[in-house]
Amino acid sequence: MRCASSSSVLALCFCLLGNGCSKGITRSTAATVFFVRGHVVFGNAERNDFQTVTSKSKIQAGDIVRTSDGASLNLALIPGTLVQVSGNSEIKIEDLRLTKDGNETAGGILDRHGSIRLNRGRIVSLFSHSDTSASEFDIKTSQVTLRPDSDCLFSVWTDGATSRVTCGRGEVSASAEAQSPLKIGAGYFSQWPTVSKEPSAATADAVAQMDLKTALDVEPELLDQAAGWQNRRVF
Repeated sequence: MRCASSSSVLALCFCLLGNGCSKGITRSTAATVFFVRGHVVFGNAERNDFQTVTSKSKIQAGDIVRTSDGASLNLALIPGTLVQVSGNSEIKIEDLRLTKDGNETAGGILDRHGSIRLNRGRIVSLFSHSDTSASEFDIKTSQVTLRPDSDCLFSVWTDGATSRVTCGRGEVSASAEAQSPLKIGAGYFSQWPTVSKEPSAATADAVAQMDLKTALDVEPELLDQAAGWQNRRVF
């Protein structure tokens, strides 16, 4: 997959998840499952009510997603926001919302908002801003909140006590308590807790290099699956 095709394929994802609605109506939506490898479950943790993730699963705000060892899950959270959840990971979907203008076949997306929490493990996120709609997306861990500043590819890992963010493309903003916001550009990483005020080059850290390689390997997989999904849709 050529890098130049990333924006065009992600733009096609703006059509994903959209249901018909009245002009300017905001509604919650569900993530689209692209691919499941191994054992992955989702559901309500408070009720201990979990079910196996399939291609038809409707993963929505409030749901917990857990992957077993060696498993992975590829999702479109909202149009233009693709993620891979790695093995031995847990995320919580906090918010998935779209505001649409028009009807199902002709309407455009006015606003898209997504928010997830990574409780443990790793996710790789591929995000694309839209020229025609407002875009808000964030990933939280116990230590930091991340927001893409541009079309962006980045990896996030946490064990609950420590969090690490490595950027493969674009730029991501990181906000942590008692620290000034930090901009992490392509090829750099940051870890929390930390006393450093600047991100470090991934080439200087073996673990960050692996983060970077993982993100770059996942990118074409997500793009290919997004394109395949778009081709299967009936208009």
